[in-house]
Parts: sequence; C-alpha cells; structure tokens
Amino acid sequence: MHVRDLDLNLLHVFAAVHTARSVSRAADALGMSQPAVSHALTRLRLALHDPLFTRAPGGVRPTPRAEQLARQVEAALQLIDVALHEAEHFDAAHSQRRFAVHMSDIGADEFLPLLMAGIGRSAPGVRVEAVQLAPEAIAPALEDGRLDLAFGYLPGLLGVESAPLLQERYVVLLRRGHPQARALRDRAALEALDFILVASHAEPARALHLLGLQPRIRLTLPHFTVVPPILAATDLAVIMPLRPALRFAQHHALQVLEPDLGLPPFTVAMHWTWRQNHDPGHRWLRAQAQAMRFTPTPRRRGAH
Repeated sequence: MHVRDLDLNLLHVFAAVHTARSVSRAADALGMSQPAVSHALTRLRLALHDPLFTRAPGGVRPTPRAEQLARQVEAALQLIDVALHEAEHFDAAHSQRRFAVHMSDIGADEFLPLLMAGIGRSAPGVRVEAVQLAPEAIAPALEDGRLDLAFGYLPGLLGVESAPLLQERYVVLLRRGHPQARALRDRAALEALDFILVASHAEPARALHLLGLQPRIRLTLPHFTVVPPILAATDLAVIMPLRPALRFAQHHALQVLEPDLGLPPFTVAMHWTWRQNHDPGHRWLRAQAQAMRFTPTPRRRGAH
C-alpha cells in the first residue's frame, strides 16, 4: 500500500498503543474512547494485513511486524512534529532540517566554505545538499520545493525573489608565460587565442558568443574544475568570472588578464520562490547566506 492511501491518524493511534501496551491506556492518553481506538486498530490491521497486537497479561503485545513498524512510525511522526513546529519557529541549534541549494562547481567553491562554516557554528544538525541543475530546471525546482535556494548569476531566472551577494566581472585565464599574454590588451587581440568552453555554464558560453569567438573554441568541458591543469599544459585560454580565476591562478601556474572585453560586470545573487518568504527556517538560511563575507578582489588591471 502507499502512504497516500492511509489515514495518518491511524499511525498516532498505533504509536500510542505500542507505547502503552494497552488499548485502554492508549485511549486515555489520546483522549479517545476505547472503542474508537479499537476501531482505528482494526482499520490499520486490515490495511497492513497483520494483527499488529495480540492479547497479553495486562494489555497487548506487538507482533514482529508491529515492532519493525513502530521504529519507522516514531521517526516519521517526530519528523512531522518538527516540520510543523518549524513552520512557526526555527530552532537552529536543534534543527535536523535539510536544505537543497543550486550552485555551479565554481559557485560551490566560492560559497560553501563560508556558508557551511556559519551553519556549523549555529546549527550543527542542519544538512545542506548542493546540486547543479540545468538553467531551465532551476525555476521548476524552486517552485515545487526541491530547491530552497539557487546561487549564481542567473539572468534567465524570472519571477523569483533575489538578494545580491557579490559583484563579478569576466577575465581571461591562461598559463604563465603564454606567448600571447603581452598582446592581450583589447577585444580584437582575443582572436589570436584558442579557447576552452565549459558547457555547464551558460553565461561564460554566452560571453564567448558575444565576443564572436565560437570559431576559436578548441575544447568543450562539462565543468570548470578540470580547466586549470589543461591551461597550465597548453596555450588554451578560458573566459570566466574573476574570483574563481584568481583561485585557480593561485594554485596553478596560471595568470589572470583583464583586457577590455566590452562585457559589463554582473551581480551574483541568491534566488528563492516567494512562497518561502515567511518560512522561519528559510529566513534563517537566507540570513546565513547574506552574512557571508567575501575577500575583496583587486581593481581592474592587466594581470594578476
């Protein structure tokens, strides 16, 4: 059977009888009549095809199926109680709530260390699941509750609430000693480079399109995380946001250049559906995100 076919009130009766080991004592605890409790047990027995309880001295004894079911029912009822309680009040220190967030690979590298440090200090039981969805899948996932927050530069995400987190700009990342590095002063000089395209990031891909550089794409990858060693070993280049480019350059033999790309700066934000505006737990998570403090980036110049 499926839970959608079951009256959940029957589980409360089952849990009370299992705890009290008596139909009459369970009826007293629930504020119900003994016949009403017996009737509820009969309905549950028929639904589960098990007697659940047998007569015993002083009350009833659970069957093996009932003992197995009792552990799961107790956990489920506790989870529902917590959810109902957190709908009015969120106790971060004791919460076991799970939050799902959309982040790209480079977004997770930027946000998760700060976000999880803050969460760990105030809510050690809270769990976070980070996923990377296709751009067209983000809005439906926010709408139906599969996502709590979406982080990133998501200009195609419409009809949602947003709060800015940081400003970004596009730069060029390539290896130290690249033969074209000194000549990269303007947009036209980019046509002498060969590029990596990261397919999972729509906006950097769009930047390549706006710059007319599609014919110069030599390698397409699913994620940015494998880009640095490839750049270090080749004369390829990539156009990407400044902050992750600086982190890559710090740990690999790479340099960040800022020729005049003719591309405007952009705002990285967190996004959510209006239905979550008054959820106390969701408000708490948004506050944790807005409390993140980012390392300042250098002003625009030639190379980093």
